[in-house]
Amino acid sequence: MAQIVKPLGATKRKTIVGRGASSKGRACGRGHDGQNSRSGGGVRLGFEGGQMPLYRRIARRGFSNYPFKIERQAISLFTLDAVYAEGETVSDETLREKGLLKGHTSEAKILSDGEITKKLTIEGVKVSAAAQEKIKAAGGEIK
Repeated sequence: MAQIVKPLGATKRKTIVGRGASSKGRACGRGHDGQNSRSGGGVRLGFEGGQMPLYRRIARRGFSNYPFKIERQAISLFTLDAVYAEGETVSDETLREKGLLKGHTSEAKILSDGEITKKLTIEGVKVSAAAQEKIKAAGGEIK
């Protein structure tokens, strides 16, 4: 059986800087003089050379509704038709049990993709207007 051999030049030794002329001597890859050549040199994050930094130029006024945003997962009628049996109740709890609703913060909304043939009761779940018509046409009810 042949032994696996790594190709020549596949591994390189780490370059150790600042140890005399033989190993990136003198400036050690930091250029010549200046703030960044010195230990502890450099500027803080966001510093723009004295220009007003971007994080201070941007207006921070007003109200954002983002923390209160409600995420809804779309659930189609053909999915409900495939997963639920005749006469079952569709609610947040049953959707989670059947694995259709994921995440503890999200809510569901039933959309009118596909057809529904079973009589289902929907409780406490948002339903689009087109989906309401299809559910009622199949004999289901929305509470």
